[in-house]
Amino acid sequence: MVKPYRLSPARRLLNLLFRPLARLGLAGPRTHLLTVAGRRTGRLWSTPVSLIDLDGERYAVAPYGERNWVKNARAAGWVELRRGRARERLAVVELDGEQAVPILREYYRRSRVTHSFFDVGLASSAEDWLEEAPRHPAFRLVRGE
Repeated sequence: MVKPYRLSPARRLLNLLFRPLARLGLAGPRTHLLTVAGRRTGRLWSTPVSLIDLDGERYAVAPYGERNWVKNARAAGWVELRRGRARERLAVVELDGEQAVPILREYYRRSRVTHSFFDVGLASSAEDWLEEAPRHPAFRLVRGE
């Protein structure tokens, strides 16, 4: 059974502490601060994310499911990534299930802390991963679109 994501007071505190570390580039080699405009207000919202680099492409995965940053990225069509002083605005291309499977597997392999939010494991079949894919939106991040 998949553990539901809850924005508990402890998680809010963790995000509050982690956000400035991600902004400064001190939160780990894959962690970036993802900023996107709110789909209703246009206000900029930021959240730390762990990116996957695979075959020369970068991907953002939503291990906790369809969170607000996912809905906002879909609506805006872009996100801004920040790590230390480096900033870049990238177009987002949402992956379909088959495209997402190798990215989700790699995310799962690299991010042990989120395993409880998946109903599959590394030994799971491709069909099981394909069934799991809609629960974890994944985006290819593209420069210059």
